[in-house]
Amino acid sequence: MNTRHSFIFLAVLALAGCDQVSQKLGLEDTGKKEARLEAEGKAVGSACRHSGRAIEDCYAIYTWLPKAGVFEGWREMDAYMRENKIETIVPQLPPPEGPGKKRKRIAMDESAESNASKPETATEQPKGTEKSEAKH
Repeated sequence: MNTRHSFIFLAVLALAGCDQVSQKLGLEDTGKKEARLEAEGKAVGSACRHSGRAIEDCYAIYTWLPKAGVFEGWREMDAYMRENKIETIVPQLPPPEGPGKKRKRIAMDESAESNASKPETATEQPKGTEKSEAKH
């Protein structure tokens, strides 16, 4: 019986750590992920409104967040600011890059660097290839 109790204890211990292990591996419960993204969307929406950004701009900047959460946060902040006569705050930093955009920017920078290292070629058109006006 002692071995059996040890096995049950180890199984319970292993199952208790599943949430922590799955979070470390990036396996998040879909319900928890949706709730987290909704809360982040509300926070971002309210910050967008406070900084004077249009809701469409918030949608374009924060494409990975749910639009419903962003709109709800934006609308709540709008009502709060109107009630309390709060002015907008001009953002001092550019908006953040979304997930995956950083990789594209790095790739574009690398291709620009490789193009800069190539010798420049003449970009003039050969004679006789200019468009001429047709006379009627």
